[in-house]
Amino acid sequence: QVQLVESGGGLVQAGGSLRLSCAASRRTVASNAMGWFRQAPGKEREFVATITWSGGSTYYADSVKGRFTISRDNAKNTVYLQMNSLKPEDTGVYYCAAGPIGGLGQGGYHVWGQGTQVTVSS
Repeated sequence: QVQLVESGGGLVQAGGSLRLSCAASRRTVASNAMGWFRQAPGKEREFVATITWSGGSTYYADSVKGRFTISRDNAKNTVYLQMNSLKPEDTGVYYCAAGPIGGLGQGGYHVWGQGTQVTVSS
C-alpha cells in the first residue's frame, strides 16, 4: 500500500506563505489522483486542491483559488501545495490523500497521510 507523509506546516503571520510537501512511497494507477484536504478546529474536513500524476490536471476550492498552487514532481514522488497570502481562516491540519478517482469528495481517495499543522496568526 502507498504511504503518504506530509511536511512543511508551521506558524506564519497573515499574508505570509508556506509550502507543504507530500511524499508518496510509490505511484500506481490506483493512486493516480492526489489531493489536499484540511480540517479547522471544530469543523469538518474540506477539500483544498487536487492533481493527477499523469496529465497534471488540477482543481481548487474557491476559498483558495488564486492563492494556493498544487504541483507535483513525478521523479521525487512528491506533491506540493504552495500557499500564499495566507489568512487566519486557512488555519488547520492539512492532509494529503491518494486514490484512483480523486475529485472533491473524500470518497475519491483511499490513502491518507498523518497531516501537518498550519497555523496563521492575525
